[in-house]
Amino acid sequence: MQDLAAYSETTIRQGSKSFAKAAMLFDAETRASVMMLYAWCRHCDDVIDGQALGHGLQALTPEQKLLQLGLLRQETERVCAGHGSDIPAFAALQQVVRKHGIARRHLFDLLDGFAMDAEEARFITLDDTLRYCYHVAGVVGVMMARIMGAEDEDVIHRASDLGIAFQLTNISRDVMDDLSIGRCYLPEEWLAAKGIPREELQLPAHRDSLHALASELVELAERYYDSARVGIAHLPWRCAWAISSALLIYRDIGLQVRKAGTHAWDGRTQVSGSRKLWRLCHGSVMATHALSRRQSADMAPSRAGLWTRAGNEA
Repeated sequence: MQDLAAYSETTIRQGSKSFAKAAMLFDAETRASVMMLYAWCRHCDDVIDGQALGHGLQALTPEQKLLQLGLLRQETERVCAGHGSDIPAFAALQQVVRKHGIARRHLFDLLDGFAMDAEEARFITLDDTLRYCYHVAGVVGVMMARIMGAEDEDVIHRASDLGIAFQLTNISRDVMDDLSIGRCYLPEEWLAAKGIPREELQLPAHRDSLHALASELVELAERYYDSARVGIAHLPWRCAWAISSALLIYRDIGLQVRKAGTHAWDGRTQVSGSRKLWRLCHGSVMATHALSRRQSADMAPSRAGLWTRAGNEA
């Protein structure tokens, strides 16, 4: 267990500096499970993209990606069936599944998101983009909430909303990086409305229009962040503090992208170390305020208009 814990801590520290800061705030038991789940998610993402901890992208063909995805599905199925694994990320996942009863469908929802990338899916409508956001990030929020002891379905949906908000932020930040490897997660209907042909997406003439669309995603993310705040009020104090801090740090990324205009893509938009520390303090205040105003699900602000998994099942 100690080796898995060390492996998982190294993975999150190198793979996501923003979330690693917030994860320090969890109690030790929750932090261990959160980090082990993250290690598996990071491993699967890296395998599909030919990366190591989010870095060193290698160009894999769609056929190679689908082959790797098949192996990931196979090993995940083994873990769900109760078998051990020699792969550290899957051994870590097994610990989490056993301890918290993570449902099989959540694990395979995430793998379905990676399949969208492997199959080079196109995103015609906003609903297509939001569905992708759920599969690669919203469902991670669901699993994290389960680890934190959340059982109420409305709270679980709010956790999904936070993951979707994170991914919308990521998309807005990474527009040009994604285009450089042939990906675009902006809805094609939005591109058409701006008069941007797919084959001209990388032309400098369209940079202002692309930034306007990225800013629309930042605005949309605000609605999902607002919804997530409701769910935070129903978490244990240390969890509420950690998740509030993560929300504030990630939200800052999107706000910086919007404020910087097209210069946001001159380099990778990041939150400075000092501002992250300030957000950790702010997260404590936000969590305290949220817990003091805890509302029952039937009194909480409605999620009307926000994307929800088919069947209304979180």
